[in-house]
Amino acid sequence: MLVADGFLGTLDDPEIAARVDDDSLTVTLDDTERRRSRVRTTAEDGTDVGIVVGRELRDGDVLAAEGHTVVVSLEPVEALVLDFSGVDDGTAAATAALELGHAVGNRHRDLAVEGARAYLPVSEDRERIDAEVRPHLPEDVTVGPGLVSPALFDDATPDHDRSHGEDSHDHAHSRADQPVRSLDAEGGDES
Repeated sequence: MLVADGFLGTLDDPEIAARVDDDSLTVTLDDTERRRSRVRTTAEDGTDVGIVVGRELRDGDVLAAEGHTVVVSLEPVEALVLDFSGVDDGTAAATAALELGHAVGNRHRDLAVEGARAYLPVSEDRERIDAEVRPHLPEDVTVGPGLVSPALFDDATPDHDRSHGEDSHDHAHSRADQPVRSLDAEGGDES
């Protein structure tokens, strides 16, 4: 088993990206695996990889593994996507945002906001979550399923601080801002 035990940086850093080559391995981790201090997984090429870096991993992290580089990819999670861009009335949008924040916060659900979109991870029945939030939304808000990076919810709170010790880094490199993949009504990928 190849052991990845060093954090080199992220693909957003040109010097780190230049170190990634044809011999680099790529691993895809789910949300639970990326948070563990030790993970055993399989790279895309079938190589058995142990990851021991003692940090929460994110899309695009590059790890050192016995002369190889290992690129981390995160498995997307299903989310309910609320798009407020069709709401013309700023007061209605602000009121809806407050009501939605209160309703979601009372249920201790994660919520991420980027621009005119809000995202709720679907950890249970999507229809139930939809039914909980719809009464708090103006009629012009579109609601639908999508797939997003789990890292989208890491920095969902304004005072959020994830310190990683001496290799602390800015989370701005996250690929959480990549386009959301929409899902059809049965949860299948439409893209």
